[in-house]
Amino acid sequence: MLVPSALTVRNFYSSFCFALLLSLHLVDVASAEDAPLTTQQKFYLQKIRPMLEQKCLGCHGSTPDDIKGEYNMLTRDSLMKGGESGEPAVIVGKPEQSPFWNAVTWTDDSIQMPPQERNRLTAAEIADLKQWISDGAVWTDRELSTSTTDKGSQNTTLVMSTSGGQSPTWTNRTYEPTDIWSYQPIQRPPVPWTALAKKKNGSRNPIDAFIQQKLKQKQLTTSPPAEKKALVRRATYDLTGLPPTLKQISDFENPPAQNNWSQLIKKLMESPPYGEQMAQMWIDVVRYADTSGFANDYERPNAWRYRDYLVRSFNADKPYDRFIIEQVAGDELDPDDPELLIATGYLRSGPWEHTGMSVAAVTRQLFLDDITQSVGVSFLAHSFRCAKCHDHKFDPVPTRDYYRIQAVFAPVQFADRKVEYQPYENISAFANMKARTERLLVETQSQQQIFKEKTEAAIAAWLKENGYKNLKQVAADKRPPLRWFGLTELEKSLLKINNKRIDYFERELKRYEPYAFSVYNGPPNNYRSTKTVNLIPNAKQKQGEIQQTFILAGGAITAPTDKVSPGVLSAVAGSNSTVEPNAWNTIPQSTEGRRLALARWIASSNNTLTARVIVNRIWQMHFGTGLVATPNNFGQKGDQPSHLELLDWLATWFMDHGWSIKQLHHLIMTSDTYQQSSHPADAERVQTVDPHNRLLSHFPTRRMTAEQLRDSLLSLTGELNPEMGGPGVFPEINWEVALQPRHIMGSVAPAYQPMPLPRQRNRRTLYAFRYRTLSDPMLEVFNRPGSESSCERRDETTVTPQAFALLNGQFIHDRALALAHKIRQESKTQEAAVQRAFQQVVLRQPESSELQMALNHVQQMQAYHEQHPPQKIPLPREVKREMIEELTGELFSWTEKLDLSENYQQDLKPWDVDAKTRALAELCLVLMNSNEFIYLR
Repeated sequence: MLVPSALTVRNFYSSFCFALLLSLHLVDVASAEDAPLTTQQKFYLQKIRPMLEQKCLGCHGSTPDDIKGEYNMLTRDSLMKGGESGEPAVIVGKPEQSPFWNAVTWTDDSIQMPPQERNRLTAAEIADLKQWISDGAVWTDRELSTSTTDKGSQNTTLVMSTSGGQSPTWTNRTYEPTDIWSYQPIQRPPVPWTALAKKKNGSRNPIDAFIQQKLKQKQLTTSPPAEKKALVRRATYDLTGLPPTLKQISDFENPPAQNNWSQLIKKLMESPPYGEQMAQMWIDVVRYADTSGFANDYERPNAWRYRDYLVRSFNADKPYDRFIIEQVAGDELDPDDPELLIATGYLRSGPWEHTGMSVAAVTRQLFLDDITQSVGVSFLAHSFRCAKCHDHKFDPVPTRDYYRIQAVFAPVQFADRKVEYQPYENISAFANMKARTERLLVETQSQQQIFKEKTEAAIAAWLKENGYKNLKQVAADKRPPLRWFGLTELEKSLLKINNKRIDYFERELKRYEPYAFSVYNGPPNNYRSTKTVNLIPNAKQKQGEIQQTFILAGGAITAPTDKVSPGVLSAVAGSNSTVEPNAWNTIPQSTEGRRLALARWIASSNNTLTARVIVNRIWQMHFGTGLVATPNNFGQKGDQPSHLELLDWLATWFMDHGWSIKQLHHLIMTSDTYQQSSHPADAERVQTVDPHNRLLSHFPTRRMTAEQLRDSLLSLTGELNPEMGGPGVFPEINWEVALQPRHIMGSVAPAYQPMPLPRQRNRRTLYAFRYRTLSDPMLEVFNRPGSESSCERRDETTVTPQAFALLNGQFIHDRALALAHKIRQESKTQEAAVQRAFQQVVLRQPESSELQMALNHVQQMQAYHEQHPPQKIPLPREVKREMIEELTGELFSWTEKLDLSENYQQDLKPWDVDAKTRALAELCLVLMNSNEFIYLR
């Protein structure tokens, strides 16, 4: 019998009490229900009760047995009465004399509520509370509905729809129109052309009209056009993630034709790196990684095929509505199309594990919760997780909707499908990589064979000593421990470690077999995250009852309540309608087709969220911040749109133009708003009126992403290998981090080892093998997000370790030396070399003062390096490991041999070059640390 934990019981009780609180609002006598609400009652329902629920009831009303300070605010009487002090909390008509009002205004130093600064009441809320107490602290348990809302009121009631005659899925609630803006139908607002002056050639961009309209309202002036070099650099990084070449800048600065800006954008979008840059954006959203995470962070041998699918899709400018359908339901759309089977890797992109110590029902529910949340934030910019335990407190997402969407995925089972490698997939490195893994596997197995032979010899000696011919003659309860017999405690520990290494290498070998990390529909399967391959079962095994979906009280699998059928968000207009059997928003009850129907609902032009969400993500790529600054949250707790009309206009334009992301890029980047300078025309006024530049009076300066920084350094030194696709590669990372023990379920994974050749290691960061439990410290310090949860927008911190990474890090020192060596080969004089360094890194010639300072610096460094020749540092050949033996609690150690053989080709090192090159590398290092290089303006 499954017994719910204390936490589960508490969560259920909390949800029950919250539901009880809501039900109390509906209890009233019939005559009172018929009477119209008074003005004071409406004010309470619109202003006071939502504030109490949001700011107070978490501590003073969530559960009767957990009331803080003995102050219960569930009823008017208890709110007035006060708590443990024994004094009345509210004195009707006298707010300043009420302890409750003094507490929430923080005027009483002895008690300040809510206690956290971030939760303090706003000035508007305090004013509402003061008015409420002054007017008599009127309270009502009724609900505000459309019949009781004044005409012309600024509030609206969103009443959820019903499905098939069932009871309403959501109690009536009152929402400010601005809080549910994303549920309103997408409008097609007229372009405010009057806000925009005509250009000489008569061309105007609608985006500029919307932006100018807001700027003029705030009396802000746009910045002048950016310099051409800054524009080329900005566009090249936005669309490819790589730096421009000097030739690209020269060609743009000396145009052969008038429309070369438009042509440059189109050319960049047609280049293969465009798809890599876009795939990196999408990987942040869907949490792609090459391992499973948690305690069993094993490799996902074929996950890389989904990553390469993303690159191909963006390069082909696949319509975004089709892109959605392929990822959510590619196997249902066409089970014979290899590309669509690979696309469903999206459904398994999150972290997940199930072991012999796991409860299958729990890990299954964790997957269903994860994919429901992922679909919500990825495509709809809504976090559904809050609705798992209770109706969403802020957004119109009832718990029933949460489990309806989850029911869509009830038939989904994991499978590594046999999908032959396609001609366009990169498997060129398979032979060498596979040979290395096979060699390591054989070496580990040979060690196991030694342990096995020792055990067999010990058993034979025991049989002879005890007069037995074989084990069959020995009673089962008298046999020696066959697995460990004859081994020392250290050998027993090493045997377990080697077994784990064998599992690890066998899984790695599956990387070279044609499987797709995919799914299928069927009854629950007995899968394990520790299995090397989860094959799709045969037709007979796929028969059986599909998992039923129930609303789980408090989100606990031990507390199922109502059974639900597949559905979608009821707040979206027309959702769950059964009037039209083939309506765009109906989900079938059959095993097959649920995901396809959901995907088509998401990808429909009728959906009020989808087009807005992707348009906002693309806008964020170009300006650093979206029109909605919270791209994964279009709900009440997300940011309000800075330009809602522009967002809607772009969404309709995007759908009208075939859901083409490339055309959307072109529209945005050809606007004057995008092409303006990063220096504000009136910095003082901007700082006062729009300090966060949400109105875009100037282009927002931003730092390169971690991947762009690494790829740029490799590109400008000429070391970047542009090869696309294929399994993840292993670049050099900090050795201290690389050789740290990475634990996998009671053992240690093989040490991280970079690939032997620079051309193998120095690929784009997108293709670097991504562990969930081991990060490249240089990427991490520059805010590369983890792969556990969806990243809507990267942080851009400025912290001390970044300076250490860029001034002292081995990677950047190697790049500076490589660039210096390259320049020295191309330059005849020291002055020419210095000028060349400026051109390569900051894409310009040095000013005369800069040139002189740089020459002096190089000369001083040359004298230093001549006096201090570098010492050669050998590569590590082994690493000592230590662990606590789980059976005995004793510490044991062993030595792990590394695979860095004589065939390993290091990047250029200081002992490989002369003092002049090392001195020039010092200058290159300084330039690589400059803001001019690191920031995009």
